[in-house]
Amino acid sequence: MSAIKELVKNHTKEKALFQRRLWVAASVIGLLILALIARLVFLQIIEHKLYTTLSDQNQFTLLPIAPPRGLIYDRHGVLLAANNPVFNLTLTPNKVKNISATIVDLQTVLTISNDDLAYFYKQLKQNGRFNPIILKAKLSADDMARFYVNQYRFAGVHVDAELVRYYPQGDSFVSALGYVGRINTDELKKVDPKNYLGTNYIGKLGIEKFYENELHGTVGYQQVETDANGQIVRVLQRTPPIPGHDLHLALDSTLQLAAAKALEGERGAVVAIEPKTGRILALVSAPGYDPNPFVFGISANDYTQLRDSPDHPLYNRALRGQYPFASTIKPFAAIAALYYNAVTPDWTVFDNGFYTLPNGSHTYRCWRWKQGGHGRVYMSRAIIVSCDTYFYQVANILGITRLGNVLKMFGYGAKTGIDVNEELSGLVPTPEWKLKTKGQPWYLGDTIVAGIGQGYLLTTPLQMAHAVAGIAMRGQPYTPSIVDYQILPNGEKRVSPSVASPPIQLSADNWNLIVTAMQDVVASGEGTAHASFGVPPYTVAAKTGTGQVFSTFGKAIDNKGKPKNLQDNSSFIAFAPVDNPKIALAVVIENGVHAAPAISRQILDAFFNEAENAIPPPTTP
Repeated sequence: MSAIKELVKNHTKEKALFQRRLWVAASVIGLLILALIARLVFLQIIEHKLYTTLSDQNQFTLLPIAPPRGLIYDRHGVLLAANNPVFNLTLTPNKVKNISATIVDLQTVLTISNDDLAYFYKQLKQNGRFNPIILKAKLSADDMARFYVNQYRFAGVHVDAELVRYYPQGDSFVSALGYVGRINTDELKKVDPKNYLGTNYIGKLGIEKFYENELHGTVGYQQVETDANGQIVRVLQRTPPIPGHDLHLALDSTLQLAAAKALEGERGAVVAIEPKTGRILALVSAPGYDPNPFVFGISANDYTQLRDSPDHPLYNRALRGQYPFASTIKPFAAIAALYYNAVTPDWTVFDNGFYTLPNGSHTYRCWRWKQGGHGRVYMSRAIIVSCDTYFYQVANILGITRLGNVLKMFGYGAKTGIDVNEELSGLVPTPEWKLKTKGQPWYLGDTIVAGIGQGYLLTTPLQMAHAVAGIAMRGQPYTPSIVDYQILPNGEKRVSPSVASPPIQLSADNWNLIVTAMQDVVASGEGTAHASFGVPPYTVAAKTGTGQVFSTFGKAIDNKGKPKNLQDNSSFIAFAPVDNPKIALAVVIENGVHAAPAISRQILDAFFNEAENAIPPPTTP
């Protein structure tokens, strides 16, 4: 017992044991500290450059989310402008050490054209180094397979999906819809740059351009964490984009396609309007062009072919073609005479085929001069047989100012206000205009030829349709419009209101006189459209026009003696049915001589037989 007690109280041995344990613990801790210091030296000094780079590249990024562009439909719900998914090869500049070398290396894997490179470097200057930029658009399945096999070689290069515009009907609707294309520097300056982050396309023409703000929508954002290769590790926060508005147009696909078919092989335009609202039912310029290649960027060779074509397919004749009125002016000249009480409806002239001013030496021929003229002519018969001699004298009595005033009431000489940007204003000349632009005074002969729609007068097919719709409504025209209503992202329906122009005051009897005369242009045996238009199963009021495209200097030269490009234009205005007008139509055929009435008949027949000619909704590939 005493021995155990003595052992327990041996302080020397206890101290030695403690010291041994302390040294062991200290040695272990020391070794651990040395290992930690060595690791820190390795990470902070030896591998400093590597891990600094990795740390810098593993970062938080705010990525824009492009909004889906609004769709466009016709009045029956037929899809006219869709969004198709495509895959693009994109490069994020700040993720790539050497862009030029990377592109050269990529070209061993994929075909990247000079046009692709030009667009890439152009976008690189606009967007800076932190946003993905398209290097090659619309990858094929084979392109994607070859890239993914080699993706590990290309940090900062990815395949991204996006929705891109597609036009199922090709060239049939481009004159109204226009198209979208890649956004350029000038366009980027005119829009909110923040709202176009992540967006590569913008409306260039037509409805696509006019309603760009509504169709584009509002950009969204997502905050993401990316790794050293630019891959998204996780999404931290997301604000979804707001889609663009869907547009429902007044255009009738059946009528539009029928008009395009009727114009095949011709250069010209068709515009059809709903008289009671001003809604555009059809708007066609021929020949047209396929807008789909313009979306991604048409090749220089293809664009050159379109630009240099003698048929000028890029020229929108319906909105920008400025043509002589020709004899389509005659109902409006008659209205002007009645409006100002310049002549009475039963005022007559004797047409022997010529008209000469008192004490004048110049002879103004009627188109029927070879047959000795039209004989005794009063207002309604002058419209029916299109007597030039009668309207020479009406113009002389009216004067250019009063004739021009009434033409302007019907919308001639100014833009109609249609919801596209490309239209031209035509021309209703004045003495002041001629003195300013030509440096010459206004002559009485200028007024005389204006009475039959020649001389300096110019009009567009849109203006012609708008004006004849005003006659159909007995002096109440409406501003033309293509969009019927919009569907907002929240489902709200926003209808585009019809806008009435100031009414043209004329007595009911006088309106009936004009309309009945125009009806007899087709129905009467001596009407100028009776043979070429025929007698339809519906009532129609119309007026033909044959416009010279170059001066004959007073000589009567038959179209058979002219080359095709110098032959007369053919024009036709009409509305139907007469007592309850549902459609007003203008057709202009360049160098067509007398083609417009027959083409108009095809279009109106298609309109009144829509059920039989209905176009099935197109499928989107």
